[in-house]
Amino acid sequence: MDLKLEEASARRFASYVEGLASEIGHADRISPLHDYCTGLMLPGERKSVEPMAARTAPARTAAQHQSLLHFVGVSSWSDEKVLAKVREMVLPAMEKAGPIEAWILDDTSFAKKGKHSVGVHHQYCGELGKQANCQVTVSLSIANHAASLPVAYRLYLPEAWSKNRVRRDKAGVPKDIKFMTKSNIALEQIRRACEAGLPRGAVLMDSGYGRDSELRTELTSLGLTYVAGILPNTLMWRPGSGPRRKGKPLNNTGRRDEPDLVPAEKVARGLPKEAWRTIRWREGSAEWLSSQFARMRVRVGHNKLIPEKLQSEWLLIEWPEGEKKPTKYWLSTLPANTSFRHLVDFAKLRWRVERDYEELKQEVGLGHYEGRGWRGFHHHATLCIAAYGFLIAEQATIPPSGPRCAPRIQAPPLPADYRPRGAAYAA
Repeated sequence: MDLKLEEASARRFASYVEGLASEIGHADRISPLHDYCTGLMLPGERKSVEPMAARTAPARTAAQHQSLLHFVGVSSWSDEKVLAKVREMVLPAMEKAGPIEAWILDDTSFAKKGKHSVGVHHQYCGELGKQANCQVTVSLSIANHAASLPVAYRLYLPEAWSKNRVRRDKAGVPKDIKFMTKSNIALEQIRRACEAGLPRGAVLMDSGYGRDSELRTELTSLGLTYVAGILPNTLMWRPGSGPRRKGKPLNNTGRRDEPDLVPAEKVARGLPKEAWRTIRWREGSAEWLSSQFARMRVRVGHNKLIPEKLQSEWLLIEWPEGEKKPTKYWLSTLPANTSFRHLVDFAKLRWRVERDYEELKQEVGLGHYEGRGWRGFHHHATLCIAAYGFLIAEQATIPPSGPRCAPRIQAPPLPADYRPRGAAYAA
């Protein structure tokens, strides 16, 4: 690697950490902040506290271990303030490639074998693709086609945890943290993003969030558009039809009171052949990604809907060639004059958050924290996002003809007798 390039990157990293230091309070936290962020950036299979201590201070590993452990697990600095500072420093680099186009809602999971880590519960684990003991977090990211950055991140606390005072106290869960569904956590993150004045984009979400009609309705009331994955049984009126009963909200009797309501899958299967188009949306590793899509304007029925406030929106359907039935459905409040290709492009832009989590877990150790407490879990995630933000900013400094990856910080040699602890599924 070019030495001058490496030195310039190191200077920018030092300046970046100095910016973060302005939000962590006491001056004695600056050194462990720098070392923790450095540890997350260094090469290494594990990014938990002990191996990072060995990499950042090989001559005094035990003392460094205690320092980093206290900084991440005990110190009371604000995750929200640090994430806001990350956003402030990284957003200009992201916008060099174009304005923010989307806000992406999502969650990710971390498998855990034990039961004592905060929020661990037997629930659906996306990491394993099945029900398992895991922690689940909800996040909001801002994105354009070049990059994306998490701006809010919170652990989902299952109801069994939220009502267990002994477990809460042991894990240090703040008293003001009550049970909230994932959709409600997401909505709170959206509201705070609006209050903070973040550059707005269409809200993108999968069917886990998109099927929540109250969430979609609230996004509209906040003046936000969305592209939301939905389930094939979502009820709607085709063009030319609408609610027969006026003057009172719909209730959950659904189709018995409104016989013209039909599920999205029935709408899709009833479309003529000419309604389907093959559309490309992104260049993949080998070739352009493409599939068959159809779209139409519909009006969606749901519990508590006031018929007089009913508005048309896009129904987008994907039916890949060779499949026996459509595979994905989206609802969107993007303008009626939105082009077909643009609508598909937005629906598929949610892949950026999947790339986020892949790189956050593989490059900076998002899932490697081995502590059990609420504060440490969120502090570690905040610092991982900060490290990831620096990598995003560094990529913006690389010319098109330069290397694809940002320069990495060089690690000092480990002690010859060092043997890291830690396992993939720490308790």
